Amino acid sequence: MDETTAVKPEFDYGVFSYASKEEMLEKSKEYWNPGKTQFWLDSGVPLVIDRREEYFIYDMSGKRLIDAHLNGGTYNLGHRNNEVVQAVTMAMQHFDIGNHHFPSLARTALAEALVKSAPAGLNKVMYGSGGGEAIDIALKTARHATQKRKIVSIIKAYHGHTGLAVGTGDDRFSKLFLSDRPEEFPHVPFNDLVAMEDALRGRDVAAVIMETIPATYGFPLPDPGYLQAVKALCEKYDALYIADEVQTGFMRTGELWGISKTGVTPDIMVLGKGISGGMYPIAAVLASDKVAGWLTEDGFGHISTFGGAELGCIAALKTLEICSRPETRSIVHYIADYVGSRLREIQALYPDWFIGIRQHGVIFGLEFAHPQGAKYVMKHLYENGVWAIFSTLDPRVLQYKPGVLLKPEVAEELLDRTELAIGRAWAEVKSL
Repeated sequence: MDETTAVKPEFDYGVFSYASKEEMLEKSKEYWNPGKTQFWLDSGVPLVIDRREEYFIYDMSGKRLIDAHLNGGTYNLGHRNNEVVQAVTMAMQHFDIGNHHFPSLARTALAEALVKSAPAGLNKVMYGSGGGEAIDIALKTARHATQKRKIVSIIKAYHGHTGLAVGTGDDRFSKLFLSDRPEEFPHVPFNDLVAMEDALRGRDVAAVIMETIPATYGFPLPDPGYLQAVKALCEKYDALYIADEVQTGFMRTGELWGISKTGVTPDIMVLGKGISGGMYPIAAVLASDKVAGWLTEDGFGHISTFGGAELGCIAALKTLEICSRPETRSIVHYIADYVGSRLREIQALYPDWFIGIRQHGVIFGLEFAHPQGAKYVMKHLYENGVWAIFSTLDPRVLQYKPGVLLKPEVAEELLDRTELAIGRAWAEVKSL
């Protein structure tokens, strides 16, 4: 067949193309991740994201979904936020990723902006390319500062999949790669101060790492005073407090940093996901001067070629500025009130099925009365034009994350579709 008679691919993206969605899925299994690809097909969610804009994503088939997952908050500001896109586009006329060895214009500007926005005392910034790497940096920093190895985290925690980070999380992931070391990474139950004190009593712990609200565990809320008490125990037993704000930062709780609402001042704070509006990989670790001593002792102690890439810093500067606007805070509070109110109305329709709402700002964990309940709801949401995901470590709970700039009319549509999906999931489970 010559060029004049060749069939044009149905999906042509310039540097690559596919004849069909089916071809793409087969190649995904062959060349990328067979387990994950097949999981979604088996779950009734054959989603391949093509076009995306604001809080909408479009499957290759053309199916439109309202995104209420946001890739864990990566798209807090919506997909391809116009202001962030413009900032990165302009930056590309001057910047690239930069050179990680040298002082950097953009890295320094972002570091200054982050320090000025952060809880008091966090005066130094270290960069990674993603949240897991940033957690590794935080743990290494804590070990250096305390000259102790042990890191305490929560049972069913999740802090990433990289070398040290995976040890702090659920053993589903750590055992797979022979990284489960209870002697170095003890886990204690969430909201259990007795267990936390027992873990710290030996004064051999470098740090306690806490998500302000544990995301992958389904957003269980800390008891009143719990995080403050954990910080006090850290101080009592000479351990550092690391606040993992990867999923709770950038206005998701109604304030810039979730930890700030508790009154806790962490020794180290980790940022990721929403930091760059989903436009460029970047993550950051903030620490006090006292804790970040290795930066002076040996500034080459951690090297990351893509950590703090300058284009990512530009995206992050614009994202931080948008999230810091008073009007953004007002929108978040409006969305939190509206969505929370509508969800409670839906819950009242199905009280024996939709049994719990865990809310803090625009962070929602929706709890269902079935061990796999959120998977059923996820499937029906997908069929009804909404994307939200079950909690990996507690599939009774749906992670439900409206965007921080969600327009009222889209919020109304989201809740109408959610009500329909929850009802249909309830009917399906009843029929089993």
